[in-house]
Amino acid sequence: MSTSTPEAVKKLVDNMQTDLRSLSMECKKKFPPVKEAAESGIVKIKTIAARNTGILAALKENSSEVVQPFLMGCGTKEPKITQLCLAAVQRLMTHEVVSEAAAGNIINMLWQLMENGLEELKLLQTVLVLLTTNTVAHDEALSKAIVVCFRLHFTKDNITNNTAAATVRQVVTVVFERMVAEDERHKGIIEQPPVIQGNSNRRSTNTLRPCAKDAYMLFQDLCQLVNADAPYWLTGMTEMTRTFGLELLESVLNDFPQVFLQHQEFSFLLKERVCPLVIKLFSPNIKFRQGSNATSSPAPVEKPYFPICMRLLRVVSVLIKHFYSLLVTECEIFLSLLVKFLDGDKPQWLRAVAVESIHRLCVQPHLLRSFCQSYDMKQHSTKVFRDIVNALGSFIQSLFIVPNVGNPPIVNTPAGAAGTGGPATAQSGPGAAGVSGRVTPQAAFEYRGTWIPIMTVTVQGSAKATCLEMLDKVEPPSIPEGYAMSVAFSCLLDLVQGITSMLEKELGQSAPQTRPDPAMVQKQTSEQSDKEPDTRAVWVEMVNACWCGLLAALSLLLDASTDENATENILKAELTMASLCGRLSLVTPRDAFITAICKASLPPHYALTVLSSSASTLTNKSYSIQGQNVQIISPSSESHQQVVAVGQPLTVQPQGTVVLTAKNIQCMRTLLNLAHCHGAVLGTSWQLVLATLQHLVWILGLKPGSGGALKPGRAVEGPSTVLTTAVMTDLPVIANILSRLFESSQHLDDVSLHHLINALCSLSMEAMDMAYGNNKEPSLFAVAKLLETGLVNMDRIEILWRPLTGHLLEKVCQHPNSRMREWGAEAVTALIKSGLVYKHDPALSENQRLQLLLLNPLKELSNIVHADIRQKQLECVLQILQSQGDSLGPGWPLVLGVIGAIRNDQGESLIRTAFQCLQLVVTDFLPTMPCTCLQIVVDVAGSFGLQNQELNISLTSIGLLWNISDHFFQRGETIEKELDKEETILEKQAKEKGVPLNRPFHPAPPFDCLWLCLYATLGELCVDPRPAVRKSAGQTLFSTISAHGTLLQQATWQTVVWKVLFHLLDRVRKSSTTADKEKIESGGGNILIHHSRDTAEKQWAETWVLTLAGVARIFNTRRYLLQSLGDFFKAWEVLLDHIQSAALSKNNEVSLAALKSFQEILQIVTPVKDSEKPDTLSAVNLPILIDPVTASGPGRPLERTDSLGERLSRYSGAEQIPPPDEIEDSALWWSAWNAWYRIGTDSTKPPTSSEKLAFIPSQPFLTALIQIFPALYQHIKTGFSMDDLKKLGVILHGAVSVPISSDASPFILPSYTEAVLTSLQEAVLTSLDVLQKAICVGPENMQVMYPAIFHQLLLFVEFSCKPPQYGKLETKHVANAKYNQIQLFAPAEWVALNYVPFAEKSLEVVVDLYQKTACHKAVVSEKVLKKIIKTLRMPLSLKYACPSESTWKLAVSSLLKVLSIGLPVARQHASSGKFDTMWPELASAFEDFLFTKSTPPDNLSIQEFQKNEGIDVEVVQLISTEILPFANFIPKEFVGQIMAMLNKGSIHSQSSSFTEAEIDIRMREEFSKVCFETLLQFSFSNKVTTPQEGYISRMALSVLLKRSQDVLHRYVEDERLSGRCPLPRQQVTEIIFVLKAISTLMDSLKKTQPENVDANTWAQVIALYPTLVECIMCSSSEVSSALKEALGPFKDFMQPPVTKVQNGES
Repeated sequence: MSTSTPEAVKKLVDNMQTDLRSLSMECKKKFPPVKEAAESGIVKIKTIAARNTGILAALKENSSEVVQPFLMGCGTKEPKITQLCLAAVQRLMTHEVVSEAAAGNIINMLWQLMENGLEELKLLQTVLVLLTTNTVAHDEALSKAIVVCFRLHFTKDNITNNTAAATVRQVVTVVFERMVAEDERHKGIIEQPPVIQGNSNRRSTNTLRPCAKDAYMLFQDLCQLVNADAPYWLTGMTEMTRTFGLELLESVLNDFPQVFLQHQEFSFLLKERVCPLVIKLFSPNIKFRQGSNATSSPAPVEKPYFPICMRLLRVVSVLIKHFYSLLVTECEIFLSLLVKFLDGDKPQWLRAVAVESIHRLCVQPHLLRSFCQSYDMKQHSTKVFRDIVNALGSFIQSLFIVPNVGNPPIVNTPAGAAGTGGPATAQSGPGAAGVSGRVTPQAAFEYRGTWIPIMTVTVQGSAKATCLEMLDKVEPPSIPEGYAMSVAFSCLLDLVQGITSMLEKELGQSAPQTRPDPAMVQKQTSEQSDKEPDTRAVWVEMVNACWCGLLAALSLLLDASTDENATENILKAELTMASLCGRLSLVTPRDAFITAICKASLPPHYALTVLSSSASTLTNKSYSIQGQNVQIISPSSESHQQVVAVGQPLTVQPQGTVVLTAKNIQCMRTLLNLAHCHGAVLGTSWQLVLATLQHLVWILGLKPGSGGALKPGRAVEGPSTVLTTAVMTDLPVIANILSRLFESSQHLDDVSLHHLINALCSLSMEAMDMAYGNNKEPSLFAVAKLLETGLVNMDRIEILWRPLTGHLLEKVCQHPNSRMREWGAEAVTALIKSGLVYKHDPALSENQRLQLLLLNPLKELSNIVHADIRQKQLECVLQILQSQGDSLGPGWPLVLGVIGAIRNDQGESLIRTAFQCLQLVVTDFLPTMPCTCLQIVVDVAGSFGLQNQELNISLTSIGLLWNISDHFFQRGETIEKELDKEETILEKQAKEKGVPLNRPFHPAPPFDCLWLCLYATLGELCVDPRPAVRKSAGQTLFSTISAHGTLLQQATWQTVVWKVLFHLLDRVRKSSTTADKEKIESGGGNILIHHSRDTAEKQWAETWVLTLAGVARIFNTRRYLLQSLGDFFKAWEVLLDHIQSAALSKNNEVSLAALKSFQEILQIVTPVKDSEKPDTLSAVNLPILIDPVTASGPGRPLERTDSLGERLSRYSGAEQIPPPDEIEDSALWWSAWNAWYRIGTDSTKPPTSSEKLAFIPSQPFLTALIQIFPALYQHIKTGFSMDDLKKLGVILHGAVSVPISSDASPFILPSYTEAVLTSLQEAVLTSLDVLQKAICVGPENMQVMYPAIFHQLLLFVEFSCKPPQYGKLETKHVANAKYNQIQLFAPAEWVALNYVPFAEKSLEVVVDLYQKTACHKAVVSEKVLKKIIKTLRMPLSLKYACPSESTWKLAVSSLLKVLSIGLPVARQHASSGKFDTMWPELASAFEDFLFTKSTPPDNLSIQEFQKNEGIDVEVVQLISTEILPFANFIPKEFVGQIMAMLNKGSIHSQSSSFTEAEIDIRMREEFSKVCFETLLQFSFSNKVTTPQEGYISRMALSVLLKRSQDVLHRYVEDERLSGRCPLPRQQVTEIIFVLKAISTLMDSLKKTQPENVDANTWAQVIALYPTLVECIMCSSSEVSSALKEALGPFKDFMQPPVTKVQNGES
């Protein structure tokens, strides 16, 4: 509560009055003056209170009087009164109502009390209140008050002493605070600084303001006192201690630095008084050496005194901290002292305190920086900063050296020699064993058996000293074990932390943190260096000064550390230093720190050349191999480290195992951290970092997975890698950090990135060298990380693409170690894939150069021979197609090149993968790729067709070619436009260069060239060695040409015909004719091959067939188009030549197919008529033997697309189709006829020798050949001459004569019993039929050909009895080779056909034709009838001996038909003599037939015999009706012959071979009867023209009558002789026949005119009668009935005689 409020004032007044009353009460008896004074005081106060409004001011004015009673009270020395008075005085002070004078009085009173030793505590309290509440006391009064406190400090009473000490401290502070307040008040007033006078001990203080002056005097006296001199101002001091003085000095310096810095007077004091004082007081410490006997020194002062020493160091810390800038030189001395105090020969406590002091400096980096600037950077100055750091290092090292061995010198360890803290000393002495054997539950350092615990000294960054705070201790404290080490350790850490954070901050302000544009960086750094050369130099100097010492100390500690935390801190320090050096481009220190971390990560003595070379002279080589065998414990005992992993070292020779400790793993993590966070400054040390990581990764058994990230994997070598669970859980984390490390490479600038890549490449080279020559698992670290780095830097991939892929392609992918190679390929392909997927800016589609750059390595992989690489490459292509196919654009040629780079030696699986890619391209990407690439696609598909590893792929690729052609067809217009555009560009370029445009099939338009390439590719496949491929390719080629050929320009067809089709035909013909005839046992594996394909020749035959058919079909369907090309006739000739050579090939399949093709090209009728006529073949009644060969492209029916309408619409009138030129056409047809004739002649020519191997054409072939003629004839009939007809005849005859092989006969021959024609025979007859029909309707001059046709047919008729002979070939005739007898195991046998049906059919044709043409001039004059009869004579004469019974019957009936037409014609022309030669032929024919020499077969039935007899009777009837009545037009000889024949027939001659039962039939009674009747009829007819004829008939009659007479006589005789025995059957038959003949004669006589009968005849007839009568006795009933018949007619002649008959002539 404020002391100035009315209430407070009132309370004060009341209290004052109360106090005075109490005082007056107390002094009433003993001290009356005091009582009075008190009472007058009460009156005084009341008066003041009543009169004044400003009571406090009034009180202060009169304070001397007011205070007086109390002062007097104190003088009484009565404790109770004194206490009361002091309390009252304090109350007044508190209300600030004490004036300067009153204050002086009060102080004097206090002095007296002090001298009397009264109320000391109250007294101190009063002084304090007086000085703190206001500033009334100063100068003398103030000094007196201060002295009072000092004096009270040195009393006998402890409490008083301590209170006084505290009060002194507070009072000193108050004095300086007043000064600060005074300065504040005068802040705005600028004063002239006084002129500095000469250097005197007491500076003039006139210039100082009052408070300042007090402070000055006080401080000066403090210095005097400490120096044991008399004070100037603090008069009355009796004693003083140095320690107290130093504490006060320290507190003033520490609390009020600005006072000294702002006021020159004070600065002067510092320089002139404080520093010399300190230096003087330090001297015993400096001179003292531990170990020399202290007692012997003359002055005992000389021994360092802990309290003073410690306080001095505190003062020094403050001086350096606050006044460094004023006291540069002095500080240099102080710092050097500090460094000296760390020496091993100083007492332990001194070293500890010194370390604490240094720690205080280390937490102030700016101070350190100033040291560096002021000393290290000056030429002739001590390198203070460096010395401090080195001293700390030496100090730490010295602590590890067992103390009782002596005092080694300071060792400044060079970089890298981390392990050599000092000379290795024998671990003797009692301490050593005890220390090293202890269990270490607590954090500690342990090195070579020295164990030092780590204590938590302070929080990092603040120096809280223990020893420096022991102000109460007089004796040096015992320093706990490990304390000094812990402080020194903290010093190092804070030093590093401080420097680095300070520099980082300053660097951070001067350089941007993001990944900079290199040009900008250049600019900035240059500006930077201009602006602040000094700052940069300072940074560099600081680092240069401290790095050696730091590294030595930190490495040693790292080696010795057993505590994870400590290790972490050390590593962090090393890491920050490394990074800092990197930022400052200090390569050596940077590499040294990194090397230290690297070495700590690896097992001790691990042989890693990168590290040993960079790490000074320490050669690890000596251990590299023993290290594996010896138990691995480093010189510092590693046994206390927890082993967490055992693994394989990464070396060329397989060695033992190495162990990793937890600390190694910890270091590894730091290393990762370093690379991760500070990659940008690593530069060339990437090499170190990555090499180490590679080895660690290897030992831990991490293997790369996809994308290059490492995963914990089992080492291939087996169980040698052992990981504890602790490290197992760590591994994924480590792996993850490793990946992140490379991810962070995206933040590096380009230069750093190149450093990283170079480092990885050289690592990779090392790993590859190691992997040479052994199949050990290689280290894939570098390759995996190259991949990872590439993947994360896709946005600037161009700058690293070449070094990256170059290394992978040239080195890794070609490495003999498969694992290494596989990863190389994995890396390349992964990079390419992600490069293509990455969203570049600008996009890839606009940046073709980048796209090609990315794809190029894919192409280069093709140059590597290893299959596994190619497999990866192709898988990559497949994935690229699946993900990026649509956007490849200009990259297509490259990708297709890769797919097409297959070779046969690459094995199936590769080819299969490549082919999958191609399939994908064809199915999905044809529409999106540039049209210029389509040709490449065709070529690639072709190359897959030609590879011979996998047949299915070849076949499928042909299917792909079909799909491609479809694509061309559907998108023809767009493709054509694009290609034409491209073509103009190319032509322009070619023109500029002055070279011709180099393109296959130039000058055809580009779209046509595309088609031609496709056709050419298919053409190549058509002559592949594998039949299946040829077949498929052939079908596809012809299907595409017929389906899509309409797209081609007309001129291009010329190329198609000559360069594609005929070229192909030539090659096929050549291959077929030279093909091997060896039998192929099986088609690989267990595939059985059909016998029709079991030689290469037969397989080629199939190809030839297919090709020829295809070409023929094209000629047929595209006739008009081809005809308009100009060289069609030449092409036609070539085609016919091919057909001919195929037809004449010695292969049935080919030859037959050739004829089909021939048929096809001849069946051309004008397309317009196609719709009207059902089919060409039916137009000429040609039986179609074989379905046209269908070429099936994949599932497409072939349509003929050459109809006129379609073409007109397609070419929209651009091409007028001329009507087919008749003349040219006939030339084509005649050319065809010549070809046909050549084929016919050659194929039907019989073999000359009789060897069995001769080739004999097959029936289907011959049939097809002959079937062609009618169609062909339609086109050539106008010019078809007699010569041609003869040629035809030869061929027809030849064809029919060809026998069939016995194994084919069952399929072609009809069974023997059926009379059927073979197709060939039908065809032959059809051809003749066509001819004769043509002649029939043709002009007159053609009719001369009839006889030739008859001639031909009659030749065929002869075959019925005399089969044709085929050369000298022996054939079996069907007649004797009935089917059950044909032996199929004799395949060389040839069977002649059954020609009977053919001959008979020919005969029918002859009869038909003759019926039509009998009267034709040519037929008459060429004696056709005679020829017919002559031909028929053969079967007629053979009769029963004919091969077939039907033959002679047909011959008879034909003869009758022909004669019925021919005889009238012959009679007509009797006079011309054209038929003269015919009559004898005819007579002979009758004769031969009616009286045949052949006997009827035994098994002939009676009915059959009667039928045959009927035929004979018909012939006789023909004679009686057609010949005899016209005897006068017929040559006489002929008639005579006929009569003789009839005579012969009517005389019945029995044949002895008849059985009894048949005899009456066999006698041909009917025939005889007819002959006899005819004879009689002729005899008795009055038409007898010549006497000779009459004679003949009369002769015949008398002979007959005589014979009858004889027979009857003999019969009567025999009958009588035989008695009861019946006569033989023949005899009975004979008698019956005679009886019948007699009755016939009687009939004839009755019908005849009597004058026609010779008298002689009558006589003979009558003479028979008695004989007949004699026969009546016969016993046979048959004879009796016949007799009755014979006797009956005699009644007609029984008349009474008119005249006597003259019987003169006999």
